Amino acid sequence: MKALLIRDLKLAFRAGGGFGLGLAFFLIVTVLVPFGVGPQSELLARIASGILWLGALLACLLSLDRLLALDWEDGTLDLLATSPLPLEAALSTKALAHWLTTGLPLVLASPVLGILLNLPGAGYFWLVISLLLGTPALSVIGIFGAALTVGVKRGGLLLSLLVLPLYVPTLIFGAEAARRGAAELDPTMPLLMLAGITAGTIAVMPFASAVALRVNLR
Repeated sequence: MKALLIRDLKLAFRAGGGFGLGLAFFLIVTVLVPFGVGPQSELLARIASGILWLGALLACLLSLDRLLALDWEDGTLDLLATSPLPLEAALSTKALAHWLTTGLPLVLASPVLGILLNLPGAGYFWLVISLLLGTPALSVIGIFGAALTVGVKRGGLLLSLLVLPLYVPTLIFGAEAARRGAAELDPTMPLLMLAGITAGTIAVMPFASAVALRVNLR
């Protein structure tokens, strides 16, 4: 598992590997929002947490089509399916690599981008906490969508259509937790729901992803 994780991290950092693409998209969304809604500070402060969460979700979605596509093309998936390492563990490792190269940078960049949207000072901590709790679920759900669509020509659009409805609960509770934190309200309940969603997806999705991938590899 360690060797697989290091391999995926190296591939992500190579030119064309996708690292930095999510950050660039996150930055573009954050910069363009004030042009679209106007420079009103109060309005930006009110919608900042939701916009940042939506930008992080779309940035994660942007890199999902590369999760298994390269391994499908070079035959690595066939080797993983026949190796002693359980396929569920291999897919979990790939989801972890995706989070380390996409989700974690988005979490670290969110306070800086929050300044551009006039995020209230009380909201920075809770924004980071909610993203830390929620972005792992985005990666694990993404690996499930990638397993369903691997080998499908032009499967990027299909992958987005399959994954987006599964992302909605994470978006709702993540954005609500960040919004309550920014408004100096108690964010405990949405954070607990967000943590529950993440724990549930981590527990279930690798097995569902392995089943879908085995069907596609037949």
